[in-house]
Amino acid sequence: MEFYAYHGCFVEEKMIGTRFKVDVVMYGDFVAAAREDALQKTVNYQSVYKDIETVMTQPVNILETLAFKIIEVLKKNYVQIDKVKATVYKLNPALGGKTDWVAVSIES
Repeated sequence: MEFYAYHGCFVEEKMIGTRFKVDVVMYGDFVAAAREDALQKTVNYQSVYKDIETVMTQPVNILETLAFKIIEVLKKNYVQIDKVKATVYKLNPALGGKTDWVAVSIES
């Protein structure tokens, strides 16, 4: 997922914003959903996207906070999920040199 958002420790980051990428892996017992080909027994990816989009609209200072909040929201909203791994990338960060991205992953 890719978002334009206003996260960072510097005032400029919160004013200008930049692009972020989010990768999420959800672990749980999805066998019944797979066996029955039943959306109602699994996680709706459109809903997951909307939940993550909501998290991304609330500015924070560090990527770790974003990853943690994403995990919290998904585990709260979807009982099928046992564990989530969230990776948040800040694309083209201002580090003083050429860098495509920096990222943080949290799994819980």
